[in-house]
Amino acid sequence: MERFQQEQLRLIESVSAKKRYLHDLIDWNERCIGILGACGTGKTTMMLQHVRDRYGNSEKALYVSVDSPYFLAHNLFEVASEFHELGGELLLLDEIHKYPDWASHIKSMYDSLPELRIVFSGSSLLQISKEKADLSRRAIIFNLHGLSLREYINFVHETDYPVHPLDAILHNHRDIAETISKEITIRKELRDYLKYGYYPFFLESSGTYPFRLREVINHILEVDLPYINRIETRQLSKLKKLLYLLATSVPFTPNITKLAEATEISRARLYEYLENLQNARLLNLVRSQGRGYEVLSKPEKIFLENSNLMYAITENINTGTLREQFFVNQIRNAGTLHPGILDTSVEVSTKGDFFVNNMYTFEIGGKSKGFRQIGGIENSFVVADDLEIGSRNTIPLWLFGFLY
Repeated sequence: MERFQQEQLRLIESVSAKKRYLHDLIDWNERCIGILGACGTGKTTMMLQHVRDRYGNSEKALYVSVDSPYFLAHNLFEVASEFHELGGELLLLDEIHKYPDWASHIKSMYDSLPELRIVFSGSSLLQISKEKADLSRRAIIFNLHGLSLREYINFVHETDYPVHPLDAILHNHRDIAETISKEITIRKELRDYLKYGYYPFFLESSGTYPFRLREVINHILEVDLPYINRIETRQLSKLKKLLYLLATSVPFTPNITKLAEATEISRARLYEYLENLQNARLLNLVRSQGRGYEVLSKPEKIFLENSNLMYAITENINTGTLREQFFVNQIRNAGTLHPGILDTSVEVSTKGDFFVNNMYTFEIGGKSKGFRQIGGIENSFVVADDLEIGSRNTIPLWLFGFLY
């Protein structure tokens, strides 16, 4: 225990003071909390911030990274029991998906150590509902996404712009946009954010950001996916080629047959890999209006999960793809602010580009975009890039970056 406590103190000393949106949404008094998110989104930092703020140098809280070699020879439940016997109150388990049968161990901790509170974090690849151990009624699960445009601006400029829910943006966008655009050059901020503002480690060095982001991509493809989804190593080069093809494509209805041929992946396996890559937060799959969410069905559009990934993979950036990708990413991420709520419903619309929450139709384009495609449709909006302030049902694209 002493070794872990010393390591915890060392980590706390260097942890950032900047907090992610999720930190204050979590009730840290809950007995069992799960924080899921892609590599690099700040899960470890948030856990250490909580220890620093609430416990300081106290030994009543213990942070451990489960991918430590120590756990190759030591039982996770026994470590938790020893910590509890020594008066421990809060056990924080990082990279939990790296431990075999992790869900059963957490279940045993929850049932056998009722005075111990548990926080665990892991890759968004984790499928809690599929685990044999029933964590659904024990753990409260939160999703930590990359930075929103709002968070990015607050981090860079030390401002404190609040979240604006979707309804507020739709019905009060002009007033909101006027207030913000008076204070910052919003189009420049959006441009920079799209290139390097999604992952918090941009604060450490923007110059090395693309290299670190490619390391994140490789870690997900070469470590997380093979470990959790049992993907064979020989398939990894095919997955990298698939990502490159998707990064350089315009937003289109994918031809699964041609994608399968180009990557030398069978159609059935390709559907499976697309779902795996979405669970890993490398892709966003958007299906047709009215079809709902069907695993192993053809998505209508496929985007990389965020624009930073696209810039890290290719210099061939399609403006139309970039706009739609940003819109889908920010809308979906905002839909998971509270546990138990699935991603906000985003579908490819039969008229216009996207149908959101079975209610709103959006057409995405440049500042001269008109209503020809969505004329006469109730609750329809044009979302325009290169526009600081909108009017009526024309809303600036950047404003959707203030949803979370």
